[in-house]
Amino acid sequence: MGSRSDTDSAYIAGFLDGDGSLMLQVKSRADTKRGVRFMATICLYQDTRHEKPLLWIQKRLGIGYISRRNDGMTEFRVNGFEQVRDILTTLKPFIRFKAKQTQAMIDACALLSQKFIRDMSKKELRKLVTLMFIIRTENYKSRSTLTKEDVNRVLGLTP
Repeated sequence: MGSRSDTDSAYIAGFLDGDGSLMLQVKSRADTKRGVRFMATICLYQDTRHEKPLLWIQKRLGIGYISRRNDGMTEFRVNGFEQVRDILTTLKPFIRFKAKQTQAMIDACALLSQKFIRDMSKKELRKLVTLMFIIRTENYKSRSTLTKEDVNRVLGLTP
């Protein structure tokens, strides 16, 4: 990651608090033993007319990608367990409104970067599902229709 000062980290954390989201998603994947994979994402949003702060953040973090949506919004995204965990660990002291989500994402990414899903115990998988729903319920809006029971079933955690 690029070099950052505390001021830069505080600015980025404030941007995440106001115009960002943290997502821990479970995606179907036919080429894995359990048939799914987890994806951790930090996403920051801005009107495309005012996207310069996102470009600055991308440069400061030295990672991620920018995409312009058809609805006039620009997104900056960072994916990957270790990358998301490292960024959030740096930003955590400055995050105010998404502190609960941030800690849940750090915990989930720590677990996911240590083991493959296929090697996780049922207890570890249940912990991931709990963390996923902490993150999701703290979001202002979630389009996902998957329930906790659905995710547990997909992961083979139901009797």
